[in-house]
Amino acid sequence: MRVIAGAHKGRILKTAHDLSVRPATGKVRAAIFNVLQNRIDLTGARILDLYAGSGSLGIEALSRGAQSVVFVEKSQSTLRFLRQNLASVREERRTEVRSGDALEYLRTVREEFDIVFADPPYALEELPHLPAEIFRRGAVAEEGFLIIEHPAEIFFAADSRYEKVVEKKYGRTRVTFFTHSRSRQTEP
Repeated sequence: MRVIAGAHKGRILKTAHDLSVRPATGKVRAAIFNVLQNRIDLTGARILDLYAGSGSLGIEALSRGAQSVVFVEKSQSTLRFLRQNLASVREERRTEVRSGDALEYLRTVREEFDIVFADPPYALEELPHLPAEIFRRGAVAEEGFLIIEHPAEIFFAADSRYEKVVEKKYGRTRVTFFTHSRSRQTEP
């Protein structure tokens, strides 16, 4: 797996060789960043990468100019690959790695992020409620985005806190982009 564009273009990222991690494919990562480039300036953006795995989404954002990334990953063996990847692109200073459960992290988060990536295990029991939990916890900045990679057969329920702005399907994978609901953005 390689970084697609930016300062670290072409750099190889390591990942676990077993099925414990399902990294975002190059095609899906390219599609995510193509959608984002028309909606938000990554330069100086603060990123949260939940269920970070190898860190491919957050590292891609750093490569394209993001200011900082907080990576949250539970698996100790996967954290080893994540830290190796950050060292290989020399991005330890602009990043923070949190070892632990993503939902637990959300319960304690006190800052807002311009972009929140969530690429959870497809079997995650809480997956259908993930957008509501992330927006309820205030992790997404007012003009920010939440991007969730999930199984194609999962559709998220409507909620007054957020709205879907883009949804793309790639085989058995679907990527859904969310932002704060317009009604919330126009409240006095």
